[in-house]
Amino acid sequence: MDTRADVSAFLATEFARLVSDHGVPGASIAVLMDGEVVEAAAGVLSTATGVEATVDSVFQIGSITKVWTTTLVMQLVDDGLLDLDAPIRSYLPEFRIADESAAAAITTRQLLSHRAGFEGDVFTDTGRGDDAIEKYLATLGELPQVFTPGELFAYNNAGFSVLGRLVEVLRAKPWSTVLVEHLVAPLGLTHVAPSAYEAILFRAAVGHMGPGEDGTETPAPVWALAKSNEPAGSMLAMTPRDLVAFAQMHLAGGVAADGTRVLSEASVADMQRTQVKLPTLTGMGDAWGLGWEIFVEGGPSVIGHDGGTIGQSAFLRVIPEAGLAVAMLTNGGDVMALFDSTVKKIVSEVAGVELHGFRKPPAEPEPVDATPYLGSYSNSTFDMTVSLDDDGRIWLDSNPKGIMAEMGQKPEHVELVGLSEGALIAVEPTMKEMHVIYAFLGDDGAGRSKYIHYGRAIGRVD
Repeated sequence: MDTRADVSAFLATEFARLVSDHGVPGASIAVLMDGEVVEAAAGVLSTATGVEATVDSVFQIGSITKVWTTTLVMQLVDDGLLDLDAPIRSYLPEFRIADESAAAAITTRQLLSHRAGFEGDVFTDTGRGDDAIEKYLATLGELPQVFTPGELFAYNNAGFSVLGRLVEVLRAKPWSTVLVEHLVAPLGLTHVAPSAYEAILFRAAVGHMGPGEDGTETPAPVWALAKSNEPAGSMLAMTPRDLVAFAQMHLAGGVAADGTRVLSEASVADMQRTQVKLPTLTGMGDAWGLGWEIFVEGGPSVIGHDGGTIGQSAFLRVIPEAGLAVAMLTNGGDVMALFDSTVKKIVSEVAGVELHGFRKPPAEPEPVDATPYLGSYSNSTFDMTVSLDDDGRIWLDSNPKGIMAEMGQKPEHVELVGLSEGALIAVEPTMKEMHVIYAFLGDDGAGRSKYIHYGRAIGRVD
């Protein structure tokens, strides 16, 4: 696929078949190339209604929202209202977590790059009013600190709700209003829904939770997660076309298609600059910038983000050097296989960049000395134990608690095998057809790993 015409032909002839082959109820894709957009859609928005997915249908973008929130934060920097390296309490004096010294030290930059160190999977529902994020901030006082601020990377949803509140305070308006006024309107976007109230005006996708007894994907029982987490990605929906228009602004150094300056060149560059390297082979990218995940560093680089809500999955890949952006939004099924056969293929053939694939266990795993990894790890959402059976096989027992148990997460008993030094991988896929990778980091002083890391970091407790 060397030209836009090649991409258009591929999508026209193959996309619907691939969506069907991988059991995805509905999907939509947009490719920004040479300043123009090619798009396609296939399937249905809900198996219950049979409404057809079109290129004007809106899907939730999940955690890709974090890049939008980061852009709103960087606009505050551009306007002289915010210093990224000042403690967040300089602007939110009411910010509290369990570790007072950490709360006083955490900076906006650390929050934007997932280095704040407190537990981040907190989805407390504080209502549907404009004060939902403000109320959410007041619930964080007992959140434990996993590591010293800045020590390492651990994905943190709660931190982006804190950033959303920062935007609200410094703009004196609700987060969703700021989003519309400072991004949606200046970018000229036409199919963006900050919540269900706007989504109902469009053809809106519904998430699906897997096949039922008849083999048909089952629609999710609710449309969105809690409003308190909207800056982190609980409900923002749009078309892939609008999503790549947002990406195009970043490709153009902060300028919208009509010439409107939305973000400074300095802030665009800062967002794409590596802030922290990711633990080797956790199945994520090479590094993290401000908001952006850096999937591939250098020659050329690939930035982007993924998102997942209740039965919906979203993917965005941007290659600045090639002027290429690909966004695909889906509502269930084997989305990882669809990603490989569409997004990954387009990026490879158009930009000549091989994206890191979703890893699978080696056919013949090398023997592993699991001694440093054995033991118990815990936080407020999971208890995890790594053990050996009588045959020398390594097992991970994961037991959800707190909000994760309340959300219906089930206990797991998963066999792990060696993937690389310091990293094990699940033999069976456990999450969206992914084989989860667990990296073992640090030293507890007795030659044992200090953390088990799978995007989040959980500390040893035994």
